[in-house]
Amino acid sequence: MNATHDTVGPAMRAAAEDVCGEYMDVIPSDVRNLLGFYMSLRKLLVECGVHDFSFQDLQKPTHERLSKIFSYIINFVRFRESQTGIIDEHFNKAETTKVRIETLYMENQDMEARLEEMKRNRKAMESHVAEKVRRNQELKQRLRALQVSQTEVMARYDGLQKKKDELTGVLEDKTATAIHLRQESAKLRPYVLQSPAALQATLTDLGTTLSTEKAQIDSLDRRARALQTSTDTFGVVSSDVASVSKILEEISTELLKEEEENVKNARQRDALSERGNNVREVEREESLLKRQLGKYNERTEKLREGSREKAQAAKERMEELRAVHRTLTEERSEKGREMERRRVRIEQTEKKVCCSVLPYRRSTLMRDRWWISRRISRMKYTTRMTSSSRWTRISSCTSRRWSSRCEGL
Repeated sequence: MNATHDTVGPAMRAAAEDVCGEYMDVIPSDVRNLLGFYMSLRKLLVECGVHDFSFQDLQKPTHERLSKIFSYIINFVRFRESQTGIIDEHFNKAETTKVRIETLYMENQDMEARLEEMKRNRKAMESHVAEKVRRNQELKQRLRALQVSQTEVMARYDGLQKKKDELTGVLEDKTATAIHLRQESAKLRPYVLQSPAALQATLTDLGTTLSTEKAQIDSLDRRARALQTSTDTFGVVSSDVASVSKILEEISTELLKEEEENVKNARQRDALSERGNNVREVEREESLLKRQLGKYNERTEKLREGSREKAQAAKERMEELRAVHRTLTEERSEKGREMERRRVRIEQTEKKVCCSVLPYRRSTLMRDRWWISRRISRMKYTTRMTSSSRWTRISSCTSRRWSSRCEGL
């Protein structure tokens, strides 16, 4: 059993800690180890066929009980030695399955750890994605407001540009009119000097016209300054529009980054679902391996029972075939003696026929003799082939059955 204090002690100590907790010293270590050894020994004896093993057999054994237990153990050991190949094969399969189960269990633990880590990363990514979505919504609202304000500014800029063009045209017309009036006044000045009253009236008209022109020029200057102010305002608005365009470009860049992050999150979700499927596949394979191990154990027991039954049947069949072999041998020897007697009789008959025939019937007798010898040889060959074919069929059947029995064993 390879049972020592080092193999039994730790397991029983752990069991005592689970049962008694901090009061594990209530049960001495020797008692614990003895109970653990007793349970292992009882399992072994139950497999050997001793179903009434008790603690009394360890504490105070009797001669009869000890002899019985040793007899069962010796029988079990002999059976195990006779079935060493099969036991080693299934033991190796069980060890391979155990190693595979341990490997799958470790892989399952690693997968679970990675799954937990991926869940934590997913939660962190979800919070980050929620923050990005909120920021994206704010940027979208700001972008819409800026687009509305940009539309209004552009409409106002177009209106002011049109008004500027109109006022510039009016200013050019007024300037051309003033230049034309100066030229006309220069032409009329010599005529005005000849009449003081007319000159006074002309001067009055010219003063009035001049004041009117000055008022118009002042108004035009104010309009020009207003237009310059509007132009400066348009420059500021253009710079604002350029900054808004830059913000829009940044927002589009952020949106592209957001889409890339969404794609990465989708890939991670797919990888997470794939890992979950792998974990479920590993659990399914583990359950399948356990069921296969149970089936292999049942098949091993059935094969053992079948090998015992086949061995017994082979022994019985061997005895029957030996009896048949003896019978056939006797029949064959009897047939041989009978054939020998017939051959002697035939030879004597041939000699008598050869001595009693007439010379003129020699050719006929020779033909008859050839026919008789041919028939005799045919009878010999038929008899020999009948006996040999029968023996061949029996021996071939016997050899096939014996080989099948040997393969079954």
